[in-house]
Amino acid sequence: MQTALKFHSLTFGSAKTYLVAALFIVGNILLPQLAHLVPNGGVTWLPIYFFTLAGAYKYGWRVGLLTAIFSPVINSLWFGMPGAAMLPAILLKSLLLAGMAGYAAAHFKKVSIVTLAGVVAGYQLIGTIGEWIMNGDFILACQDFRIGIPGMLLQIFGGYIVIKLIKD
Repeated sequence: MQTALKFHSLTFGSAKTYLVAALFIVGNILLPQLAHLVPNGGVTWLPIYFFTLAGAYKYGWRVGLLTAIFSPVINSLWFGMPGAAMLPAILLKSLLLAGMAGYAAAHFKKVSIVTLAGVVAGYQLIGTIGEWIMNGDFILACQDFRIGIPGMLLQIFGGYIVIKLIKD
């Protein structure tokens, strides 16, 4: 199922870029807090990536980049989650997600479950390799694939719904 929508590629010179990014950052701060109310909610639901995907796909890689950087850093500083040791891997995956989602939207100019599945699989696969290189622990690097499948599905199907619902 594909849906044609209006997509944007906001620039760093536009105030709208920072306003929109701030809204997605707030979402990426609140959603993890909800997920962490259940045991293993963060590693199962991968909430820190959700609004990065939606923001980058709908408004371009610049909004995605701002959301990808500030969401995990603010969450780590304010709430200690993600922990400092996990922050580099989460930042890597967040940045990959922002770039891939922004590229996919610009290239396909439509949103579909298949495209979002490709974006999520792509950032997770490359991010897992990067995480493995960073920490040297293959099992830990594969944690999202061992525990986070529900979160990946949430990103794909929930992201599709959110992207479609955003009105300009």
